Amino acid sequence: MKKHILCFGDSNTHGYCADPSDCADGSTRFNENERWTTLLQKKLGGNYLVIEEGLSNRTTVFPDPFLEGLAAIDTIAPCLKSHEKIDLLIIMLGTNDTKEYFSASAPCIALGMSRLVKKAMTVECWRCQPNILVIAPPPIDGGILEKEIVRTMGTDCVEKSRQLAKEYKTVCALPGVHFLDAGSLGCEFNKVDCMHLTKRGHAALAAALGSFIPELVS
Repeated sequence: MKKHILCFGDSNTHGYCADPSDCADGSTRFNENERWTTLLQKKLGGNYLVIEEGLSNRTTVFPDPFLEGLAAIDTIAPCLKSHEKIDLLIIMLGTNDTKEYFSASAPCIALGMSRLVKKAMTVECWRCQPNILVIAPPPIDGGILEKEIVRTMGTDCVEKSRQLAKEYKTVCALPGVHFLDAGSLGCEFNKVDCMHLTKRGHAALAAALGSFIPELVS
């Protein structure tokens, strides 16, 4: 059986494209030659199965008052079970948690990530033992303060997102939990809404993971 890598995240794992001119298809979703998940599959080759589980607006643990089913803590267990056996779980969440109406500081968001990671570790889905990679998403670009979307994200979202990498790193002190800071890898956000990966950002993330994952899953 191939090594199963489950990529669990939000719209940046789903491949949402806020700038259709940046997508070859002129679409609002990057295609299979552009998304980091599918690029990662190509880089890793046939011995791996990279599974996309991206959902726009997904949070770590916070229920959204406007859309149901978005708190990852409520869905991580059945998701893991549906794709077992799992060799590596990649979690990239946190951008949506910075929304003003959740009233969550960066340390609180990290507590949510910690709870999510610990729950995932208890699910009977692992081929050998729990193996989780937490990716801190790139910080939201300050240009969002001039965009319409700041009305729902709030003016504090930029600073909170900048603190996530530091806070998440402490979560990853658990055995079997690894950490990667996407903001340090050139995984850029666009200038349209300032919170979604560009095509270059997807490629940079896939390249970094393509080199890193074989160290985690042999």
